Amino acid sequence: MQESSESRPDFRIGQRVHSSGDPRRIGTVRYVGPVQGYSGTWVGVDWDNGEGKHDGTINGVQYFQARSERSGSFVRSQNLSSGISLLQALQLRYQGDTTKEEEDEMYVLSASNKRVNVQLVGKDKIQDKLSRLEELTSASVSYLGVSSPGVPCDISTNVPNLKELDLTGNLISEWKDVSTICEQLADLFALNLSYNLMAHDMVGLPHLKCIRILVLNNIGINWTQVEILKQSLPEIEELHLMGNKISTIEPASSFAVQGFDYLRLLNLEDNCIADWNEILKLSQLRSLEQLHLSNNSLIRVFYPDDGMMRELLNGYDSCEESHKPFQNLRCLLLGGNNIEDLASIDSLNSFPQLVDIRLSENPVADPAQGGIPRFVLVARLAKVEMLNGSEVSSRERKESEIRYVRLVMSKMQGNSKELQWLHPRFAELKVFHGIEDEKPLVGAAGPQKMASGLLSITLKCVGASIGEKPSLTKKLPGATTVMVPLSFSKLQVLLDVS
Repeated sequence: MQESSESRPDFRIGQRVHSSGDPRRIGTVRYVGPVQGYSGTWVGVDWDNGEGKHDGTINGVQYFQARSERSGSFVRSQNLSSGISLLQALQLRYQGDTTKEEEDEMYVLSASNKRVNVQLVGKDKIQDKLSRLEELTSASVSYLGVSSPGVPCDISTNVPNLKELDLTGNLISEWKDVSTICEQLADLFALNLSYNLMAHDMVGLPHLKCIRILVLNNIGINWTQVEILKQSLPEIEELHLMGNKISTIEPASSFAVQGFDYLRLLNLEDNCIADWNEILKLSQLRSLEQLHLSNNSLIRVFYPDDGMMRELLNGYDSCEESHKPFQNLRCLLLGGNNIEDLASIDSLNSFPQLVDIRLSENPVADPAQGGIPRFVLVARLAKVEMLNGSEVSSRERKESEIRYVRLVMSKMQGNSKELQWLHPRFAELKVFHGIEDEKPLVGAAGPQKMASGLLSITLKCVGASIGEKPSLTKKLPGATTVMVPLSFSKLQVLLDVS
């Protein structure tokens, strides 16, 4: 017999849940109801980690469509949790006793979202200080099952001085809940929402004027949503958007992204951007200093000239003044892409302020894939001060440039136009370091090949006492010293320059 609606568990389609006792096992409710052949009410969950049992189909009946063939499963309601409030999580993390297992799992997240284990020192003293929530300025409640802000006034009353909040890996999905949290924390300037699957509906967001750093890694956001969110973040300085499968950048009303007047760092690593023209849409962000694009699918890089920018912006920004592309960009991370042409490397010299570049794990920078070694990269990149995370010293630059010039001289034979096209900095560096061409031997007919400058030496024996011997002819460089033993006083040496 089917259960009445009153006795059904309080779960709804689209709700974020985690497995009871394991807040790291998170999923989305896709079905609530009976399952043929089984008694009672079941909750169909599509698990984020893909570790389920099926795709939402049992015994030929499809109850929901999971993301993959084995990411779905049916669970009894008592084995699921709908989460806790932010204040409950703060009390659990900072006022509860930690177990040995929890201490062993303590970590911090690196800039690339990797865990770095930490050792807890002075536990009692630290725990006593952190337990006073009203004094907290920085808090992390990652993977504690936070699903709601709770009673709004509880937040401002209990943690009034919070400036940094890490909500990584929780159950928050509604932007209105994010707004509620931010409104209650007047001094909050850094917020991490990574690994919360956020809803696409972003209507009604208030101005979050205090937020300076926002981390939205792996939340399923696209650029259209970023454009909406932008209106709520007038003072944003750092925006992290790693792992969101972004392939296109779609400005709201023009070719180039406008606004973000104070944005200094934009992190788009681990996405799906393949066309550099998409990146050019960010070229008018006048405060942008760092652009992280590692682990995308870019195959080339180029710096647009004035004509290209006028063509790109024509009809879009006729009422607004355009600025020099990437005018303040100092750091460009391009590691782990598919760049393989030297023209892309040389184009980096055109970026006005670019001094920090990452090119590792690209074919062009991997000698094992036919790419060029570090010293050639240093020589071709005129302004680089930091390459692949390592400082380029003045000594390394000098040695790299001299070695590069000599390498080109030893391998290249062609006209000056070809040299300039293949090695744009060669002539400049050759003059700068005072490297002279090797002077060829010159004869009556002009420069000659090395073989033509050899001396042909004929040795003829004329001593009667040792009998007649055939002449011996050798070709030797002109600087060769010939030692003639005194006993060979009648040795005749004939020199013939051919």
